[in-house]
Amino acid sequence: MPVLSEVLAALDALWPPERAASWDAVGTVCGDPDAEVRRVLFAVDPVQEIADEAVRLGADLLVTHHPLYLRGTTTVAAGTFKGRVVHTLIKNDVALHVAHTNADTADPGVSDALAGALDLRILRPLVPDDTDPHGRRGLGRICELPRPMTLAEFGPYAAARLPATAQGVRIAGDPDRTIRTVAVSGGSGDSLFDDVRAAGVDAFLTADLRHHPASEATQKSPLALLDAAHWATEWPWCEQAAAQLDEISDRHGWNLRTHVSRTVTDPWTAHAASDARTTPTNTSGAPR
Repeated sequence: MPVLSEVLAALDALWPPERAASWDAVGTVCGDPDAEVRRVLFAVDPVQEIADEAVRLGADLLVTHHPLYLRGTTTVAAGTFKGRVVHTLIKNDVALHVAHTNADTADPGVSDALAGALDLRILRPLVPDDTDPHGRRGLGRICELPRPMTLAEFGPYAAARLPATAQGVRIAGDPDRTIRTVAVSGGSGDSLFDDVRAAGVDAFLTADLRHHPASEATQKSPLALLDAAHWATEWPWCEQAAAQLDEISDRHGWNLRTHVSRTVTDPWTAHAASDARTTPTNTSGAPR
């Protein structure tokens, strides 16, 4: 069996920490470098439900996409919810390792996994990493659909292939617009609108689209928008990452057992559809 330091070295080779954004907090949060590793659990969020799942599974290492401590802290007291996660993991000899923006821009990275879940053909990065001579690393991906679809078809197509969440997929644009090319970016993507417009794609699928950026984007061009749940756009990376570690384990004869959490940690738990009877109307009685 490998020890933790060996497994972490392999993970850092997949997602070098120096490629993380300057504001990010990636790497190992807790764990004994000399402890043996037999089981590894992959998940999006380092929340209590996932820590408890790791303990039940008998995992020695938990790898998450989102950081536990993105900003500095002065305490890991168990009276705080993040401190309780740390106590749960340490008490049960479970290490925690984070790959966040360094996994976003990797080759393959988070958006490759998202494109794969949607059966899209990847053409190139949306925002290339200038340090990659092969032009494969970078943020987001520009893709082709398996066949042209109207936006009205592509929305349900995407929703059916992403993990189910209360939000589903919100759609903006002409439902009859034909979609052939799409930019995808796992996680929050509304800072990328300039890059998406420059790419000349028909649609942009991402998460966490805010009102003003989305409104302005639809006014500037006929670009179609698909806004999925943040967790749903990043969960496919867990399966991809587990497969990458499986390949490394096989190559080294480590005999690791990797697992992917199916626990839905999206914070939204229900969706109440709007009632058309409450739509504001003008004096003519037509929708305002």
